Amino acid sequence: MPHKKITFATIRKIGLALPGAEEGTAWGTPALKVGGKMFACVPSHRSAEPDSLAVRIDFKDRDELVAAEPGIYYLEDHYVPYPCVLIRLSRIREDALRDLLLMAWRFVSAGGGRAFRQPQASQSRNRPPARRQRIP
Repeated sequence: MPHKKITFATIRKIGLALPGAEEGTAWGTPALKVGGKMFACVPSHRSAEPDSLAVRIDFKDRDELVAAEPGIYYLEDHYVPYPCVLIRLSRIREDALRDLLLMAWRFVSAGGGRAFRQPQASQSRNRPPARRQRIP
């Protein structure tokens, strides 16, 4: 039996039920955040497949998910250095998505992973340039 189509509306509903979760954007795409830090977003890098979601989780958990279910969870080279996994929304069940969003919320709430920050659009002449960071 095919499962229900997962959209960002579904992701939003599940994610915003978590304590302190808020809706925002990351790299110009819809995102869910906790404490101002993204824990799930629509991937903006061109290497991600359409209809995917990027979720921040520990490297060990990510590697286990990709090894166990490569049809659902995947990585592209651009995302390898970041504590995150890409999800094919057409293949994940809603209960698994719920568990994954909770895992990501806990990871980010606990301060896991290095910060994902968007580069500043412009720099003041009176300030040194911001450190350049890779964007997932």
